[in-house]
Amino acid sequence: MANHPSAIKRARQNIKRRARNKHVAQTCRTLVKKAREAIDGKDAAAADTVASAVQSLSAAGSKGVIHKRQASRRISRLMKAAHAAKA
Repeated sequence: MANHPSAIKRARQNIKRRARNKHVAQTCRTLVKKAREAIDGKDAAAADTVASAVQSLSAAGSKGVIHKRQASRRISRLMKAAHAAKA
């Protein structure tokens, strides 16, 4: 266990940040999963689900939950799949 006051504070902050990051990452995974299912199922509202997944991924990338390049790569692959399903 941490002994210094600053180390105790950092431990508290890490717990809060881990919980926040976990929630954001879980939300991203869920939205991407729903978007992929909508794309595969030729759903009429696929564009909306893809848009919400893209928004969530870009927010996670800008907040540092996932790396910016990883967010960009995931968005790119999702959009590529969406465009391929339309054609």
